[in-house]
Amino acid sequence: MIHVNEAVIVEGKYDRIRLSSLIDGLILETGGFRIFRDKQKMALLRRLADARGLLVLTDSDSAGFLIRHYLSGSIPPEKIKHAYLPDLFGKEKRKRRPSREGKLGVEGAPSWAILEALRRAGVACDGRPPAGRGITRTDLYLAGLSGGPNSARKRLALLRKLDLPEHLSAASLPGVLTCLIGYERFVELAKTLKDED
Repeated sequence: MIHVNEAVIVEGKYDRIRLSSLIDGLILETGGFRIFRDKQKMALLRRLADARGLLVLTDSDSAGFLIRHYLSGSIPPEKIKHAYLPDLFGKEKRKRRPSREGKLGVEGAPSWAILEALRRAGVACDGRPPAGRGITRTDLYLAGLSGGPNSARKRLALLRKLDLPEHLSAASLPGVLTCLIGYERFVELAKTLKDED
């Protein structure tokens, strides 16, 4: 497993799951074409681009390129990198039929193709995680932000306080918080949320 410094942007949850088996890093989904109307998600992606840069890894079909071009027009070019999968034809295991264009996406691409795409993109890959302590899902639980009474309300208050999308998944939240505010600031904010109860 390699560590990727940039925030990696993929189209959907199956792409995120596939990529998480190969890399250690923050992986976020566009929700497919939903990114075109999700202003909060775009604001988050701009903040992440400022903080650490973005890497776009979409499918090599026309829909993937449409999403890629949209992101390219919304993020300054010096803050975004593109990893391109080769045209590989076939069918993803979970699907009954191949896609309309017959190409494998990130979800179905072999590991070698994904890793080669990252290398060609010039992604900052190394074996070390970022400096400092990261925020974990356990930290969210201990702060009362998941798995407890009123945790959804507290999590929403934190997201609003940080001007983050209210639909940010619980799986992505620790990585986003680690990237944007760090562990120490998270502890301070969690304490203020408990004081407000």
